[in-house]
Amino acid sequence: MYKVMLIDDEESLHVSIEKLLTHAGYEYCGARDAESGMEMLVAERPDLVLLDVMLPGMNGFDLCARIRGEGRRIPIIFLSAKTDIVDKSIGFRAGGDDYVTKPFDATELLLRIEAHIRRHHDTMEFARCTNRDGSVTIGDLEVRFDEYQVLVKGKPANLTTKEFEIVAFLATHPGKVFTRGQIQEYIWGEGEADVRSNSITVFVRKIREKIEANPSEPRYLLTVQRVGYKMADGLDT
Repeated sequence: MYKVMLIDDEESLHVSIEKLLTHAGYEYCGARDAESGMEMLVAERPDLVLLDVMLPGMNGFDLCARIRGEGRRIPIIFLSAKTDIVDKSIGFRAGGDDYVTKPFDATELLLRIEAHIRRHHDTMEFARCTNRDGSVTIGDLEVRFDEYQVLVKGKPANLTTKEFEIVAFLATHPGKVFTRGQIQEYIWGEGEADVRSNSITVFVRKIREKIEANPSEPRYLLTVQRVGYKMADGLDT
């Protein structure tokens, strides 16, 4: 069951949206402002966010930009009574996926939610990998998912967000081989992958410089010739 979160300061909207979503088979959670919305995003880990533009304190556009700035790729649908195309362009530039004008038709909203969840299915599966609790340990390498951190012999490897996401994704599937194209799609999303064909190769090289004792002879992030990369599922003693 997918979970949808509403961030809106209008109490009546929370009541109607919760009823609409639960009746359609979704889980629901809701927040009334940006700060509590960020806290709930971390705690509840929804699959899609319905985000009001006019929030008390931080507005929806700035909140969306903050969410994207943290590397979160969850689908975001803006809700607003405004119809000005300038506002819509700001929303999309902030990282929003869609824009629904209030008052909206319930059926249309559900169809848009369904479409974005279907389109972002792989993205959400990836998010579940990188936003899960706990950690994975392979030899002296520890991937702490909830802290967005990788440790080598107990010391931070200081990976960038994208570098961490690649390591976290591969570490969630140890021993499984992924092509460069598959990794690009998981990290950047369908149609948003870096156009440079060697981008994943560059990222892998930088990651190895930070996590491998000898980057030329990697033990963790392994190359599978003519296929792609995988994370070792164990280390030989």
